[in-house]
This record gives sequence, structure tokens and C-alpha cells, in this order.
Amino acid sequence: MRLSTRNQLAGTVSAIQPGAVMTVVTVQLDGGQSVVASITKDAAEDLELEVGKPVTALVKSTEVMLGVE
Repeated sequence: MRLSTRNQLAGTVSAIQPGAVMTVVTVQLDGGQSVVASITKDAAEDLELEVGKPVTALVKSTEVMLGVE
């Protein structure tokens, strides 16, 4: 599959936390960092995600916000 998204990060699923509606998926990237994605439960099931499965994290965002008090 070819995509227009330029930020493509190869990795492996390292953890899956299913919820009632959303599933939190942690991906261990090939460079050693990790990325956490919240996706719908249906999407996680459709992708047949499981720990150890290779995936590509696609990042399409214009901003990242952090806050502290």
C-alpha cells in the first residue's frame, strides 16, 4: 500500500490495552523509542493486532502540545 503520509515509523506492537470503545497500542520503534496510539476497538480487531506483530505508525499532525503546572 502506498500512502501520502511522510512520517512512517516502523516498529513492533509491544502492548495492547483494550477498552470498551478505544484500544491503547504501544509500538516499540526500530530505533528503540516507543509510540502510543489510541485507536478504536473495532480498528484494533480489524488489524488483528497482537503483541509481537510488526506495524507501521503513521503520524499526520500539525502540532504536539504539552502542559505542566
